[in-house]
Amino acid sequence: MESKLEILKASVRTVPDFPKPGIQFRDITTLLHNPDALQITFDLLVERIQNSGIAPNYVIGIESRGFMFAPTLACALGAGFVPVRKPGKLPAAVHTIEYDLEYGTDRLEVHQDAMPAGSKALVVDDLIATGGTARATANLIDNIGCYVVGFAFVIELRDLGGRSQLPDVPIVTLLEY
Repeated sequence: MESKLEILKASVRTVPDFPKPGIQFRDITTLLHNPDALQITFDLLVERIQNSGIAPNYVIGIESRGFMFAPTLACALGAGFVPVRKPGKLPAAVHTIEYDLEYGTDRLEVHQDAMPAGSKALVVDDLIATGGTARATANLIDNIGCYVVGFAFVIELRDLGGRSQLPDVPIVTLLEY
């Protein structure tokens, strides 16, 4: 019988040479439309988050694929959901952080009234590669007087070293490539 992680790994499609030659893109859309794999994903994330001692007041979803996992995790953990978005997407006053990319910069925003100071936050995304966006999100949360108490990702691309870019808090992942 296949293990739960084998089921998940089999449900992630690898697309060669996307978005450029030499890249092996890990496509989660095939996991998302498989109800068994999707349920396993949520069950394992919740179990591993709880086992790691992470107890957030808020679950932060990073735009856009983090939005697919963070709200359901928030409900299961008894926490609120907060979206962190690209510029110009949130309708009220925001806190902003600019961060470096391989070629240029990007920005992330969160509503100023999203969380009271001192709140504990779990940052969630579908995948961690180099860690830049997750680190920027953690810095944004820290800048507004809240605390990142953990990270959760469905996939980790270990060779890219993203984990080393994050604060020293628990990091939950399900699949490694």
